[in-house]
Amino acid sequence: MKKIVVLFMVILMTFSFVSCTNDTKQEETAANVEPNQENTEGKSEDVNMTIAVNAEIISLDPHNLSDTLSGSAADTMYESLYDYKLDMSLEPVLATGYSVSEDGLEYTFNIREGVTFHDGTELNAEAVKYNFDRVMDEEKNLRRRRNFLYVNSTEVIDEYTILIKLDSPFAPMINRIASLSVISPTALEEYGDQGILTNPVGTGPYTFEEWTPGDKMVVRANPNYWKEGPKIDTLTFKPVTENGARIAMLQTGEADYIYPMPTEQVKTVESDENIKVIEGPSTIARFTFLNMTKDIFSDVKVRQAINHAINKEAYAKVVKSGYAVPLTSHVPTTIEYQSPQPEYEYNVEKAKELMKEAGYPDGFATHIWAPNDTENMKGMQFISQQLAEIGIDVEVIPMEEGTLSDSIYSPQTPEESEVNMWYVSWSAFDIDGATTRLFHSSNIPPTSPNVSYYMSDEADKLMDAGATEVDPVKRAEIYAELQEVIWNDAPWIFLGSDVLLSAKRATTEGIFVDPSGGIIATEASTTK
Repeated sequence: MKKIVVLFMVILMTFSFVSCTNDTKQEETAANVEPNQENTEGKSEDVNMTIAVNAEIISLDPHNLSDTLSGSAADTMYESLYDYKLDMSLEPVLATGYSVSEDGLEYTFNIREGVTFHDGTELNAEAVKYNFDRVMDEEKNLRRRRNFLYVNSTEVIDEYTILIKLDSPFAPMINRIASLSVISPTALEEYGDQGILTNPVGTGPYTFEEWTPGDKMVVRANPNYWKEGPKIDTLTFKPVTENGARIAMLQTGEADYIYPMPTEQVKTVESDENIKVIEGPSTIARFTFLNMTKDIFSDVKVRQAINHAINKEAYAKVVKSGYAVPLTSHVPTTIEYQSPQPEYEYNVEKAKELMKEAGYPDGFATHIWAPNDTENMKGMQFISQQLAEIGIDVEVIPMEEGTLSDSIYSPQTPEESEVNMWYVSWSAFDIDGATTRLFHSSNIPPTSPNVSYYMSDEADKLMDAGATEVDPVKRAEIYAELQEVIWNDAPWIFLGSDVLLSAKRATTEGIFVDPSGGIIATEASTTK
């Protein structure tokens, strides 16, 4: 995915915490900002913009991240061969076009000429192949590797042509190509897999200037960008987990754009002519993983009881102030091939009966994890209160993003995992992205975010079949059956799909949130 929440997005999702000393950061900043200072010599003042967000950036390696916010930050500096527009259609970026063989096994891409990385390295087919080889390396086991399991090999045809060979046809291959940001091979050789985290070098409209985890991440306009350059000199991403503080920054002008806009405070800013609230459609699913390796969640009746015990309409009103719609599948309605399932109606008595049948007439004690921002706290507390009605005592445990990610992904086996429930979100561009990484048995931690540890032979076969079937009618049938299987197995608490809310100063233009929850800031401008 471009970008878990989840994180899933979210959405939904997570996933590699980075820290550095102040001395190291100062050296990196000086090295990266010097060429841009030359370009802006004579200017009286930089044009700066700040985007306040509700979570921390936890990785700047685009090959090894899963959360949407880190992806949004990385996307200011990195580009891919193809990318998504706001309407979810694909457009060429570092490629000028591609062709596919009749058997669907060979993809040939024409690489754009005249593009250089921030460090002066030329973009060509060799550079692209270097990136494919890195992300496909089993020993490195980077998170993006899961997107390219069907790739057998890559071959440089000439300086600006690369051939990608697959083991078998893979319907969403072009979507996976769009997920691969291209990093400077020179930078990777110089800094290594860990060093590239704090020395990002791409081809994008902004260059890296500074990242202080927990405080801010700053990028500066690329003076040598191959297209029309940015209108903003420096762009700052600032984590502000408390909703009220984020709103206050927008009201005072300390922030030019905030995401998400706290749903409960929309009415408080409606009369402020300096602020505009923006609504948009979403591919974000909000849910809670239930760790099926734990005895309390191993019985499907318990999992179904929990879904009947949660009032989804009340969740939308209380937690999202009405800016959400209940899920009718694990896939939001905005994603192609979504197939609605019968409602898990809110029925406390039915939930209690299922709990009794499962051997838990008096319930049990458990815990729920999520990031420590305002909205996630509210979501966990709502779930805890609802499940108390059927005797389930849920301890709410908020965590800092890096600690949460480490706690989820450090265990090497299901037996080592300590998570019981994880309240989270996930966003995807297609049904494979909304399904395979979250449910396939090959994608349990530490490699991928199947944190329910859901392992179903039937579901695996359907996911594999859907990924390789190129006939859209047959794909629809496969994915409809898959959604029914997952819905009935209930490895999640199925909660809702967001209506996206962001807010900006009236002077701010050109910043958008795409349906996956990713912030697109490369065309930002201001009249302030």
